[in-house]
Amino acid sequence: MPAPPPSPLPPAPSPPPTATPQLLKPVPDWQEHEKPSMPGSPSMPWHPPWRRVAYALVAVLVGITGALGSGLVTANLPVLQGQLGLTPSQGAWLAAAYVMVNVTANLLVFKCRQQFGMRWFAEVGLGIYAMLALLHLLVGGYATTLMVRAASGLAGAACSTLCLLYMLQSMPRTHTGKMLVIGVGIGQLAAPLAWVISPALLDQGGGTWHNLYLFEAGLALCAFASVVMLKLPPGVQMKVFEPLDFLTFALMAPAVAMIVAVLVQGYLHWWLDTPWLAWLLIGALVLVTLSVLIEHHRVNPLIQTRWFANGATLRFVLGALILRFLTAEQSVGAVNFLRAQGMGPDQLQPLFAVVLAGMVIGMLACSLTFTPKTLIPQILFSIVLFAVAGLLDHHRTSLDRPQDFFLSQFLLSVGAGMFMGPLMLIGIGQALKNGPAYMVTFSVMFSVTQTLGGLMGSALLNTYQLHREHEFSASLVSTLDRTDPLVAQRIAAQAAALSGVISDPVLRSAQGAAQLAQVARRESNVRAYNDVFMFSAMTAIGFLVWLLALLGRTAWAKRREAARAARAVPHADAAAARNAEEHAEGYAAATGPPSGSSPSPPLSSSALAPSRPA
Repeated sequence: MPAPPPSPLPPAPSPPPTATPQLLKPVPDWQEHEKPSMPGSPSMPWHPPWRRVAYALVAVLVGITGALGSGLVTANLPVLQGQLGLTPSQGAWLAAAYVMVNVTANLLVFKCRQQFGMRWFAEVGLGIYAMLALLHLLVGGYATTLMVRAASGLAGAACSTLCLLYMLQSMPRTHTGKMLVIGVGIGQLAAPLAWVISPALLDQGGGTWHNLYLFEAGLALCAFASVVMLKLPPGVQMKVFEPLDFLTFALMAPAVAMIVAVLVQGYLHWWLDTPWLAWLLIGALVLVTLSVLIEHHRVNPLIQTRWFANGATLRFVLGALILRFLTAEQSVGAVNFLRAQGMGPDQLQPLFAVVLAGMVIGMLACSLTFTPKTLIPQILFSIVLFAVAGLLDHHRTSLDRPQDFFLSQFLLSVGAGMFMGPLMLIGIGQALKNGPAYMVTFSVMFSVTQTLGGLMGSALLNTYQLHREHEFSASLVSTLDRTDPLVAQRIAAQAAALSGVISDPVLRSAQGAAQLAQVARRESNVRAYNDVFMFSAMTAIGFLVWLLALLGRTAWAKRREAARAARAVPHADAAAARNAEEHAEGYAAATGPPSGSSPSPPLSSSALAPSRPA
């Protein structure tokens, strides 16, 4: 018998074998509706109403605790720098320490949930955080401040997940999507809440930083006690950690820390004037490359590198980065603009009360209108709100005060409270299409895009503002010619206002010219911030157009595929009918009619054709 011809295509490679995970505890006899959605998640048993309320309250407390410490530092950074004697660069390291640990801890959170249980990880993180906060009250140095901020990042990684899991227990399983939206959004409330409560905290006991850290330590202890008292239902625990997981973590953690350091310190030291920033980027690139090579060839990787080659995943990462970038307009644009005009936490408190209300409204509106079909419209609506907020703010003057920003920042806050939940649900859906193993990659990817997206937004917008301020300042100062009558009149007016303080006319005139130059710099800052607002609005509009184009292309491709399938059905039916008729006629000719019976009439194509689906 001749050998069959060789196949023109090589056989498809078989997928790498996966090891069966080893259960660490026996699985309880759950009913179908009680089973956890995946390993590492708690089960969903029935709870009485009072316990569901308790789960919701603990979720709010834990979610606020995880991010409030970082918010207090951001809101009161000038106070901390002054009382601790820190430079702006040292003050920036306080925010960087939180982000460095928070992002890298998410590499291990999901597998910790699967092997040790979420309660163990949360108790360890919150316990370390509370102890270091209390230690900082006794020592009070810059080193312990950095340690507390790093511990806050560890606790934040645990608390964000813990808040989500506790919130899911507060309602029946049919409301999982709505509770996911609320659980993701609670952590966002910490930043405006920190601005609202900071003046009251600083007014107590002489207004020192001890009040901030005393409140932070007390909140961490309360969250720790609540997690210990009200435990999550048990889930499935299995052995998932491998030695190479820790090698990947040892490579990725310093790489992310280096990238965070560059983003935080870049515009303070200026990007092209500081060689060590370049060395940090080179080191981060080398470490990330090594970790990707290791993960790419593993049987059970910690990070699914092949998933990132998918076009849908790349578009999701880019979209998540841009969405987070757009929210940076609030902290870089509005807050820094008002700080440049001399506004402090007391004056900004009403503005952030409006911001807090906007985030709550956006989060609740997103939860109440949540359906699988509304995820994309909710994200598109939030982008529209970002664009409108930027357009409302692009014509600010030095006479504007916090109340002038109420409308624009309220709209921006509604959008910020609305997009996070749908974005996370879309990413979870993409990850679960490939299996639960991809959830580790998604959790890391989501954390990195949201954290680094915010840092990239702050770094880029601050750099753009400084660049535009220097250009406007040089342009304005170059026009301050003392021979110009208007300039001379303005200098004389400034000098006359100082006549009761400075008796020397020459010194008085010089001081008047210096004050005029200061006014020119202030107006340059105003014009530069207006450019920042416009840049943010144009970015939102461009992003919206890009998303609409992608959605339109996807819809057009689906319609073409449906039309092609509809045209193919009649041809397939006719071909099948002809094939069946030929086979039937050949069979009849070969076998002949049965004995004792008359020949059967030939079969018609209508009798053999398969029924066409309705």
